[in-house]
Amino acid sequence: MSDNNLKMWYRRPASEWVEALAVGNGRLGGMVFGGAGRERILLNEDTLWSGHPYDPNNDGAAEYLEGARRLIFEGKYPEAQQLIEEHMLGPWTASYQAMGDLYIQLDANGEASDYRRELDLNDAVSRTQFSMNGVLYTRETFVSAVDQVMVVRMTADQPGKLSLQASLDSLLNHSTRKGAHDSIRLTGQCPSKVEPFHYQSADPVIYEEDKGIRFEVQLRALPEGGRVEAHGNRLWVRGATAVTFLLAAASSFNGYDKDPRKEGKDPDRLCREWVAHAAEYSYDELLHRHLADYRELFGRVTLKLNAPGLQELPTDERIQALRDGEADEQLAVLFFQFGRYLLIASSRPGTQPATLQGIWNDRARPPWACNYTVNINTQMNYWPAETCNLAECHLPLFDMLEDLRTAGKETARVHYKARGWVSHHSVDLWRLTTPSGGPSKGPASWAFWPLSGAWLCQHLWEHYSFGGDRAFLADRAYPVMKDAALFFLDFLVADPEGYLVTNPSTSPENTFIGPDGRKAAVSLGSTMDNSLIWELFTHCIEASAILATDEELRAELTAARARLRPLAVGRHGQLQEWFEDFEEAEPGHRHMAHLYPLHPGHQINNRSDSLLATACRVSIERRLVYEKEDAIGWCFAWLVSLFARLEDPGMAHRYLIKLLKNPFPNLFNAHRHPKLTFYPLTIEANFGATAGIAELLLQSHAGELSLLPALPEAWQEGRISGLRARGGFTVHMEWSKGKLKRAVIESANGNVCRIRAGAPVQVNEGAVEMLETEPSVVQFNTEAGAAYILTPLA
Repeated sequence: MSDNNLKMWYRRPASEWVEALAVGNGRLGGMVFGGAGRERILLNEDTLWSGHPYDPNNDGAAEYLEGARRLIFEGKYPEAQQLIEEHMLGPWTASYQAMGDLYIQLDANGEASDYRRELDLNDAVSRTQFSMNGVLYTRETFVSAVDQVMVVRMTADQPGKLSLQASLDSLLNHSTRKGAHDSIRLTGQCPSKVEPFHYQSADPVIYEEDKGIRFEVQLRALPEGGRVEAHGNRLWVRGATAVTFLLAAASSFNGYDKDPRKEGKDPDRLCREWVAHAAEYSYDELLHRHLADYRELFGRVTLKLNAPGLQELPTDERIQALRDGEADEQLAVLFFQFGRYLLIASSRPGTQPATLQGIWNDRARPPWACNYTVNINTQMNYWPAETCNLAECHLPLFDMLEDLRTAGKETARVHYKARGWVSHHSVDLWRLTTPSGGPSKGPASWAFWPLSGAWLCQHLWEHYSFGGDRAFLADRAYPVMKDAALFFLDFLVADPEGYLVTNPSTSPENTFIGPDGRKAAVSLGSTMDNSLIWELFTHCIEASAILATDEELRAELTAARARLRPLAVGRHGQLQEWFEDFEEAEPGHRHMAHLYPLHPGHQINNRSDSLLATACRVSIERRLVYEKEDAIGWCFAWLVSLFARLEDPGMAHRYLIKLLKNPFPNLFNAHRHPKLTFYPLTIEANFGATAGIAELLLQSHAGELSLLPALPEAWQEGRISGLRARGGFTVHMEWSKGKLKRAVIESANGNVCRIRAGAPVQVNEGAVEMLETEPSVVQFNTEAGAAYILTPLA
């Protein structure tokens, strides 16, 4: 039976895209509007992008590198920035495309009553129900990962009362025609070039006859009672009691380095095979197969709070009630599980990674190209993958990293004359690794940032840290991490004090005021750069030792790490963001890049590095002095985790509530920013909030499991099951009156378990010697496959 607190529901259909409900199987996605007389489901497929393979590298970039470095060492930061923007950038990324629409028009006149639409997170099924002319109609929609089709079923509660027509349409160049007697087909072509939505262009969307990805959508109707006919571009169902639609979609994309025209897949064959296979099953069988597959992932984690909630209200009304000052802690539970749902729906093994909007997009020119923005957004998408027990959903990101390793080697060679591989601010389906936005079209504050590869490599190490898969470390993670480290060994240069620093360097996407009073973004050795490289080198050193390989490289990395510029505290008591204690040009800037070593990194530990942790807090406080009411949601999501790492539940909860007041009616994050004329959808705050809630309840980054490290005051009673911790542990906890009541620790790998529980505990009802210096910390050996029960000592 489904949990009512895992349902998003509404009293009316969606009137716009940001009110529609998202469904997906990682590859094929839909936004369900839930119309009564006329249903619209906007369709997406994860390989549907503009563009085609090409060489984006700037052959002349390397000749300006030394000049930029010289200007920076001379303190001529604006001049260096101008040089970079004019000569060292690359092209815009390609754009993720909206594939099309499925329309279902009911042949009935009248007003709908008793209307309800919902998305059941426990089932990954969208349902719409209403009455019209005395007939109760029910429509269910899901996207099956096991059968690779979208399934839409509509029923009437009276025999023969269901008549409707279905059609397909698309914003892209396309044609629609009849297939068999019960099917229609839409074939289309993606643009060869799309200019970004924020860039003014007389011809922003360009099609070329022999370039671009081809795609196909096929729709088949299987009625129960009545009959079905295909006429032109429509399917007509007449006199039925129920009908099941099977929709399949595919593109000719066959790899980032293959021409989708000359070397592409056959989308027609793929669609025909998927539809024919799915048609062998009844609707009940399709639903059962979908539920078994989906629930195996989603059901791993449960969260229950004994706290006030407004579940009796529709979701959009709950959001408004929270804005009006009412309490709804249960909305946090829904939001937590919605983030897990979205990751399952937009990132499955074998698919593309989740973009800025997951797999959902309604435009040919989507915000920021709906690409992979890898200076935080893509990474935040995957913060909950390990902690929230969805490690398989991490795999598409690792597949992309292997592509970037190959493509980025050429960028490292051409742009920097360096070994290894590099990537910058943005990535797309064609695995762009160059700086983007040039020449002279994008400020270096975001366009020039050759550190994304280091951050992305952290996800490889995290996957190993949580799972302990040595084969993954050896075969997939370490080769990518090693080549990324080789790039930085070549890119780092000695500053006048003898430290190894990045030069040029930016702190995404911030700017400072130099000693001469001029504003700039480019300098050397930003704190985020240093922290990312410190962490990458550390992980490579540890990995090479575990794998007993590359001893000489390990020594070289160890020596280079020792020469990195150390973290510093500025004159305001803040963690210094740049190599020099510059004043910020925008003190309330949304990015907190220099706080990476606190979270998601692990270089700063609140307990053992109190001076630096305090400096992080001061940095946050200085940012928040300038906080705007329409600040960006993903910033709030990051703040939840930052305050969790600082073990400040009050502030973490405050920003969680701010985030819960922020979304669109369908719970997607609204990217609110005063510089924008509209609020686009981006999805990273949904994922970041889910990860942040997990961080409030369990942390494991400091070599120990910290239970309930930042439990909000409003969550005095509750339980959670299925969170994962580094070291191969799965944790189930129950708490009462704000204190741990019981925990079960499952050990997958038989590692030593060190636990900080906030108070002395016993293990398996036996006396355990507490660590002498910390009586609330216990450490014990575990066996692989065993579970251990922790309870507080009387």
